[in-house]
Amino acid sequence: MKIIITITVLLITTVNIYAQSDKKEMNKDVKKTEQQWAKEFSTEKYQVLRQCGTEAPFTGKYVNHKKDGYYYCSGCGSKLFSSKTKYDSGSGWPSFYALADSSNVIEIVDESLGMTRTEIKCANCGSHLGHVFKDGPNPTGLRYCVNSISLEFGE
Repeated sequence: MKIIITITVLLITTVNIYAQSDKKEMNKDVKKTEQQWAKEFSTEKYQVLRQCGTEAPFTGKYVNHKKDGYYYCSGCGSKLFSSKTKYDSGSGWPSFYALADSSNVIEIVDESLGMTRTEIKCANCGSHLGHVFKDGPNPTGLRYCVNSISLEFGE
């Protein structure tokens, strides 16, 4: 039993160190305090982008959006997704099967809610975007499930 506890503590410590090292890498371009983010964003936007919240399904402005162009981080303007990779996953959130620029998104292990998921954050400002799942369409098999409030659209 002592060995199991020791291994569990080591695994948790390793995950926490990994997550913290990712967070240090994220804010390389945009440096703001949480107080600055809170002043700049609406309460809902701050809750999603800075506190890893989620907007209600089927309520976001980009769920049924069909224009051609790109989706950018609403926190800093980094290019994230192309409309060419957007599809209707039926999940209630904008979904994409590929990134427009993989250097603008980082993945972090998320073990909240009693499950293991992969959180996606903007690599430039650290804003929470959503999660990526391995149940998407070809050619990637990925589903980037993103909060609309985390995105801005441009043609």
